[in-house]
Amino acid sequence: MAERLEWNVSGMDCASCVAKVTRAVERMPGVSDVSVALMAEKLSLTLASDTTPKDKIEAVVKALGYGIAPKGTAAPKKKAFVMPGDASHDRGPGDRNHDHEASAHVADTGHGSPGHVHDDPADRGKRWYQTAKGRLVIVTGLLLAAAWAVELLSGHTLGYWAFVAACVIGVAPVTQRAYAALRMGQPFTIESLMTIAAAGALFIGATEEAALVVFLFAVGEVLEGVAANKARDGIRALANLVPKTAFLVDGGQTQEVPAGSLRIGQVVLTRPGDRIPADGEIVKGTSGVDESPVTGESVPKTRGPGEMVFAGSINTEAALRIRVTKMAEDNTIARIIRLVEEAEEARAPTERFIDRFSRWYMPMIVALSVAVILIAPLATGADWNTWIYRGLTLLLIGCPCALVISVPASIASALSAGARRGLLMKGGAVIEAAARVRQVAFDKTGTLTLGRPQVVAVVPVAGATETEVLRLAAAVEAGSSHPLAQAILRRAEGIAVPAATAARSLAGKGVSAKVEGRDLTIASPRYATEQGALQGDWIVRVAELEEGGKTVAVLFDDKSALGLIALRDEPRADAADAVRQLRAMGITPTILTGDNSRTAAAIAEALGTEFRAEMLPENKLAAIREMAAQGGVMMVGDGINDAPALKQANVGVAMGSGTDVALETADAAILRDRVTDIPATIRLARATMGNIRQNVALALGLKAVFLVTSVLGITGLWLAILADTGATVLVTLNALRLLAQNPEKS
Repeated sequence: MAERLEWNVSGMDCASCVAKVTRAVERMPGVSDVSVALMAEKLSLTLASDTTPKDKIEAVVKALGYGIAPKGTAAPKKKAFVMPGDASHDRGPGDRNHDHEASAHVADTGHGSPGHVHDDPADRGKRWYQTAKGRLVIVTGLLLAAAWAVELLSGHTLGYWAFVAACVIGVAPVTQRAYAALRMGQPFTIESLMTIAAAGALFIGATEEAALVVFLFAVGEVLEGVAANKARDGIRALANLVPKTAFLVDGGQTQEVPAGSLRIGQVVLTRPGDRIPADGEIVKGTSGVDESPVTGESVPKTRGPGEMVFAGSINTEAALRIRVTKMAEDNTIARIIRLVEEAEEARAPTERFIDRFSRWYMPMIVALSVAVILIAPLATGADWNTWIYRGLTLLLIGCPCALVISVPASIASALSAGARRGLLMKGGAVIEAAARVRQVAFDKTGTLTLGRPQVVAVVPVAGATETEVLRLAAAVEAGSSHPLAQAILRRAEGIAVPAATAARSLAGKGVSAKVEGRDLTIASPRYATEQGALQGDWIVRVAELEEGGKTVAVLFDDKSALGLIALRDEPRADAADAVRQLRAMGITPTILTGDNSRTAAAIAEALGTEFRAEMLPENKLAAIREMAAQGGVMMVGDGINDAPALKQANVGVAMGSGTDVALETADAAILRDRVTDIPATIRLARATMGNIRQNVALALGLKAVFLVTSVLGITGLWLAILADTGATVLVTLNALRLLAQNPEKS
């Protein structure tokens, strides 16, 4: 018997944290399907009974230096080491110095290793000088200034020892974290390299430069934290969109209650200017609703009874009474936040490659540094101090922080920028695939069209009347949610509809049922013809209707046709513009529809797309496979009827009206019913991949330049540390540019 368990984990702040927790836990007996969500701070796994005790799993995570508690309770703060001179000893909950005490069997290298200082959640919202890292900068800066003052006032000898003291006191917390990392079997961290470089500089007498390097390292850490924290602000802001309280209507009374306590079926009052506290259905009132905080739709929409609204939207005009349809944890904003938080699990191939590269990059740099120190003095008798200095400089350049963060920083910014505009992509793998798209396949009904077809003609056959055709057709379609069925039911309102039994769906063809003792079917003209129910002049009549861009449904019994029902679904207002944008981007749009070829041709001609008609679900699947063989393909549908094709495509996108399904199924989702959001999504993905390429080039380029200049003796220790932390800051700031990206602009 296996059990699925979940914990809250505090203190994780980078991908390496996730890797350490995952690797440590998944090695334990009986543990499988380990999933660690960084932004959500969640650990979930499947545990076989009578194997590893739960408290042992918690002990391993705590040994890594993180707080852990069962789901639903707050994770305790992790315990920080305290050493003399450590300016961060008074950090609060969630301390993220990574000064972990842990078992040595967990190995990791590179960015985010124990000791590497990252964002501290207790410091969020504070000015830089109020944070723990900021205080460390102030302390090391004062020590450095004091050492310069001593040298200026007291001479070189006392100044020498003042710089030694400044360096030792400033590097003490770094050394402490390096030691903690070493105990975990992780010798290759920036802290360990910093400690070695500082000690080596003191050994060769470069005391002033050693103290300066320690100060610059602290400054770089502050800049990294500030830049990285901004990348997370977009998603944090989403959680604040939903109001904390709501006005619950109970009988004739209204009382203010916590929004999180609302239950499905309860009715809330939303006043003009208030944010809507829950996903729900309007039961009374008509007002403009500003959905821009949720979907990015800039123009308020008029909503009335029977229409759905999102939590976090703003009621702009009149009071509304809204029936709650989703619990707080399941509303649209909560789902968006979960989606973005968990999107990191779908890591981009580029990110996985860089992670593998960084594992051997740092040991290679250490080996190169040792070679630089030894070869020249031993082979040519060169000055040891000179080459030790150059080797130490190489060590400081060796940390691959900028390279490792180059991809996830861009991905996080892109996900945040997209979420603010109702463009949701489930992780880096989806973004990378979307950037390579060369063809887009559209479902027609509800995607390129409004999804609300209207009955425009009823043609009785074999002596039946129009009312009789509608009465029987509505009986067969009763209970169906298909747009065509809903159109027929709307047209039959006011007509007495008999009960139907034995109803069944004919996949991709129609529906049948027994009505008043007769076996009736509503289906496509093609299927009706195959069954022998449609013949002669009526086939011609169907063709005439279809050539006018109408969809025709045939009502027939086991003998002959009883009537033709012609429906028309108008294209969305922005569909033609979306197609134009796609073609301008070098992408071929194609309609895949189960509708007849004449109707499909009429729509395709109006929009300027290719088309394939009369397609069953299996035909759409085959078409996607065929298109994928010619390059990346994106399938856009409603997330339900087109599920096989959505899954088969390189990127499956679900459109907005099916938000519930959209957030749970396809690779990406468009929250608002705008076809132009499809080229916008691709544009954002392409911009993201361009940003990633810039980041990788920047990170590797700076490393390469300073590796050469360090070996040649052109640059020294303080420039080396600036190259490391500076590259990380530059990469992060470049990634943050995506937050301002407007993918809607072609």
